[in-house]
Amino acid sequence: MSADPRPTTQPRRAPAGAAVLREDVTDAIRTAVFGELAAVGYARMSIEGIARRAGVGKTAVYRRWKSKLALVLDLVSAVAAEGLPAPATGSLYGDVRALLEVAAHALRHPVASQVVPDLLVEAARHPEIADAVKSALLDGQHGVAAGVVREAVARGELPEGADVDRALDLIVGPLYWRLVVVRTPLPAGYLDDLAASAVAALKA
Repeated sequence: MSADPRPTTQPRRAPAGAAVLREDVTDAIRTAVFGELAAVGYARMSIEGIARRAGVGKTAVYRRWKSKLALVLDLVSAVAAEGLPAPATGSLYGDVRALLEVAAHALRHPVASQVVPDLLVEAARHPEIADAVKSALLDGQHGVAAGVVREAVARGELPEGADVDRALDLIVGPLYWRLVVVRTPLPAGYLDDLAASAVAALKA
């Protein structure tokens, strides 16, 4: 009896490496990176430490990012993409005060208070980190400050041609100095006084 001449169709296997990356694992790795940055800093951070903190193997990290530098740059860029909420209180003082509240909350976060200074140090050594940090810390805030200034000009609270860079320096600069550089707690009423001082300087 002859064999069945019809070809037998075998199920095709997915090519190696074609598995979809699990989002929960990716999220765990990202969370672990922030934890490692806060605990040991960028220079001492390792893929092994990240994987251990995330509860995954090193391969899971390397499948997503080729190095710790690529990983950190991706996270900083993601933070930049989220941006800051644009205040819309109807007054220059209200907008400045709201912006200070959001910035102070972010800078007082225990992870951010460790990660931001460390990344600024590394930015001096790695142009790629410098670009990403600039995007995360400056470009987003510059866009929000531009909106605050634009609305204030439209309401007649500021003159045409008000300098956005100067506004950003006056609003966020003292707060950053206090929380990130000097690292001292904010006294009661500090944000109110800073907002009033920034508005007065902008109108001068």
